[in-house]
Amino acid sequence: MPPQANVPLPPGYQLDEYRIERQLSLGGFSIVYLAFDQEDTPVAIKEYLPNSLALRSQGDALPSIAEENVATFRYGMKCFFEEGRALAKISHPNVVRVQNFFRANETVYMVMHYERGRTLQEHIQKHKGEIRESFIRAIFARLLNGLREVHTHKLLHLDIKPSNIYLRNDGTPVLIDFGAARQTLSLDTPLLKPMYTPGFAAPEQYNNTRRELLGPWTDIYSVGASMYACMAAAAPQAADQRLERDQLATAAKRWPDKYSKQLLNTVDWCMRLNYLERPQSVFALQKALADKERSVPRPTFLGGLRKRVRDLIK
Repeated sequence: MPPQANVPLPPGYQLDEYRIERQLSLGGFSIVYLAFDQEDTPVAIKEYLPNSLALRSQGDALPSIAEENVATFRYGMKCFFEEGRALAKISHPNVVRVQNFFRANETVYMVMHYERGRTLQEHIQKHKGEIRESFIRAIFARLLNGLREVHTHKLLHLDIKPSNIYLRNDGTPVLIDFGAARQTLSLDTPLLKPMYTPGFAAPEQYNNTRRELLGPWTDIYSVGASMYACMAAAAPQAADQRLERDQLATAAKRWPDKYSKQLLNTVDWCMRLNYLERPQSVFALQKALADKERSVPRPTFLGGLRKRVRDLIK
C-alpha cells in the first residue's frame, strides 16, 4: 500500500518571515511552495517531509511521526539541512540559488530564488520529436557549467532529469531539486525504499551498500539519459533493468538521420552501464559537446576488466 500524501501548509500561512501563497509540487520526500518574503518578493520554499516517515493531516502544521521513525526522520532532516547549507555557498547562474534555510514546525525549510519559466520535461512534451541538436547542445553546455561548479564544491546532484532542469523565460537552464540528501538517507537507512528516478538514475544508485561507487560519473549518466529523453520524448529503460537485460536501443542506432553521429555517440558514452567507461568528469563531457568533430572513446575490454577487479577487492 503506497504511503499517504502529506497535506501542504495552507495559502496565507505565515512561515517564519514568509507567507505561503500555494503549493508548487508535492513528492515523497518534500513539498515545494511559492511564498513571498516581507518585501513581497517571490521565493520557492522546500519543506523536508518524507511521507514514509511523517504524516501531516488537514488542519495541522506539525507532522505526526511514529516513535520508531523519529531517529530516521531527524537524521534525514540533518542531511537536508546540511545540503541546504552547502548549496547556499554556490552562486552560479545555472544552479538554483539557496537564499536561506531554517527550522520550524519540527522540520526544516530551504528557501530558494523563485524562477519563472518551465521545466525541460514540459518543453519535451510540447515539442515531441521536434527538438533540434542545436537546442540540446546549447542547453546542456550551459547546464554542465553549473554542474561543474556543484562538483567543484564536492557535491553531487543525484537526481538530474528533465523535470529538474528548469528553463527560464530567456531560455537559460537552471539545475534544481537536488537529490543528494534523499540518496544519503536511503543509503544509510536500509529500511527506507531507495529514492531515485528510474530511467535517469545510474546503475550504481541502485546499490545501497556501495556509496563509494557514486561520483561525477553518476550525474553524467543522468545527463546522458536526459539528452536521450530530449530525442525520444520519453525516459530511457531503467538502469537496473538494463543490468538484467539491456534492451535500450543506443542513440546512434535510433536517430542516425536526425542528429550528428558525434552527438549520438556522446549520449551513448554518458549512458554506459560501466561507470569507468563514462566520462569521468564534467570537463571531459563539456569538451565532447563543444567539439562536434571530437571522437568518443569506445568501450574497452580493459575498462570492463578494471571494473571487475575493483569490485572484487572492495
